[in-house]
Amino acid sequence: MDSGGIAFENTDWENIPATRHNGETGFALWKTIDYGDLRIRVVEYSKNYKADHWCSKGHVIYCIEGEMVSELADGSEYKLTKGMSYQVSDELSSHRTYSEQGVKLFIVDGSFLGQRPEKQ
Repeated sequence: MDSGGIAFENTDWENIPATRHNGETGFALWKTIDYGDLRIRVVEYSKNYKADHWCSKGHVIYCIEGEMVSELADGSEYKLTKGMSYQVSDELSSHRTYSEQGVKLFIVDGSFLGQRPEKQ
């Protein structure tokens, strides 16, 4: 992982500009900071949000408020509510998200979630 070395830094998320990303339905607002290949975000999904794609990238996601459901490609579904998190590595579980009432998340992703070769 190449984060470029991160010195101690406070982040006031209120001062990070948001970018809008439309879903199949609804939209997401991303506030993002990048450190090399490390990405840290506060993401808010609107009411009736449904992702417009399946994602196979890894994430560490913590639910700040609201709730969402992660649907996996195998058809299983997992609800995430305030105070819960989920973790997944790259290429292990294709997933997409939907939220009926909206949700606010703290998300960290980057190459550290990539698959590691098996030790011989």
